[in-house]
Amino acid sequence: MNKPWLQHYPDGVPADLPELPVQSLVELMEDSFRRFADRPAYRFMGAVMTYRQLDAESQKFAAYLQSRGLKAGDRVAIMMPNVPQYPIAVAGVLRAGMVVVNTNPLYTPRELQHQLSDSGARAIVILENMAATLEKCRKDVPVEEVILASVGDTLPLLKGTLVNFVLRRVKKMVPPFALPGATGWKAALKAGAAARFTRVIPAPQDLAALQYTGGTTGPSKGCILSHHNLVSNVIQSEYWHEPGVRDVAREEQTNTICALPLYHIFGFTVNMMLSLRQGGCNTLIINPRDIPAVIKALKEQPFHLFPAVNTLFGAIARHSDARSVDWSSLRISVGGGMAVQKATAALWLEVTGCPVCQGYGLSETSPVACCNVVTERSFDGTIGFPLPSTDCRIVDDDGNELPSGERGEVAIKGPQVTAGYWNRPDETRACFTADGYFLTGDIGIMDDSGATRIVDRKKDMINVSGFNVYPNEVEDVVTRMPGILEAAVIGIDDENSGEAVKLFVVVSDPAVTADAIKAYCRENLTGYKRPKEIEFRDELPKTNVGKVLRRELRS
Repeated sequence: MNKPWLQHYPDGVPADLPELPVQSLVELMEDSFRRFADRPAYRFMGAVMTYRQLDAESQKFAAYLQSRGLKAGDRVAIMMPNVPQYPIAVAGVLRAGMVVVNTNPLYTPRELQHQLSDSGARAIVILENMAATLEKCRKDVPVEEVILASVGDTLPLLKGTLVNFVLRRVKKMVPPFALPGATGWKAALKAGAAARFTRVIPAPQDLAALQYTGGTTGPSKGCILSHHNLVSNVIQSEYWHEPGVRDVAREEQTNTICALPLYHIFGFTVNMMLSLRQGGCNTLIINPRDIPAVIKALKEQPFHLFPAVNTLFGAIARHSDARSVDWSSLRISVGGGMAVQKATAALWLEVTGCPVCQGYGLSETSPVACCNVVTERSFDGTIGFPLPSTDCRIVDDDGNELPSGERGEVAIKGPQVTAGYWNRPDETRACFTADGYFLTGDIGIMDDSGATRIVDRKKDMINVSGFNVYPNEVEDVVTRMPGILEAAVIGIDDENSGEAVKLFVVVSDPAVTADAIKAYCRENLTGYKRPKEIEFRDELPKTNVGKVLRRELRS
């Protein structure tokens, strides 16, 4: 099979993965718990959690879940930003043989209800700041167990109490809620310490996580990621990163800035699991939009790896205090989730001295499928080369491979590629070619070297700061609002988020205003899905069979 990209692989990066050193994420984590017990695994608000502590706390949490009657294979939703409870909960859920359902903490009640119902989650771990959202849909979801965390839970007692007081009473960041029967995080761990833990080692093809991604024809769907998928992608990424960190002293621990949300597949694999595999430490950033706080965290200790999206790279590089950061230890800046803009990459290199290395992937590929060579100093805008054991081709509408230089859909095959979508066999079949390549929906051109450039999108998806927005979902929500006859959504360029949502509406009630529509969207759509611009039309352009012509709206 012709794979021209292999001649551009750095020394030491294999064309194909050898036999995997571990067969599940549980084995991966437990191996690291043994090898790196006394190293710090996470830093958060000045406090450190070691691998030994992560091992002990996650085992308590696993035992607690088992003591409540949950069984191997049951789904457990985790709805928190980047706090230490997230990796503890993930490790506990997996060690109990259960399935992680990564859940966006900014979801509205409507979005949360869909995900909990669709996944059949029997339990949820949720930060109290988001508890009011759960309360509004609690009676409509199958969740039996609610574990309620607070930001200060893992901090030293005095500091944790103070942090919780400020968030609850001063900043008013915990809306009032009532969740009868919920168990506090600390109480759950205490109960777990007294319960019996039954060790479960999943099989490679067992389900590890449901990663929800936008539905092309409606609500979001759960992407099935097995232990084999995720372990494969961790090991692929480990090989790919190795040339960039070879000069880090053997005794020096690699530190990673974790500003990507851990519930996003990029952060889940590249921050959490890859760092665990390598015995590294993550500095958890709870709110990456607070750029002064991010820069303050960057100044606290040397760091080597910084995975991020274009939006964050640009916001940091443009900040007046960015040049006062010591960037000398930074070895790899990985850009993904959305296209990195050339201007952003140039400014980041100027400020930090470290080039942005652009990668590419999807929830369906665990997520990394392609990446530029991490030691390359120039930025060419391509997504680079397929990772070891990964094949990438450009295909036409019938799934036939096209020669280099021709434009077509990017199709991917590899051990990190999903088996399909949770309880959606029709959508699963539609996303694969006859010979098993996953159809990404992205239009690309592969050059003679095997590097691919993304040039368009086959689907109508909008990418807002690395998060997928599907027009059908937004349109469906907006047209439920009284006084709106029709709605259509497109993506527009945005200098901060790459793309933003623009909404076109036809109203039956002239009293319906843009402000009223935005207020309705705030109630029903998480922030990145809400329209930034709204345009009123007397009618929408349509085909002769009544289908809205989004392409005409874009032009």
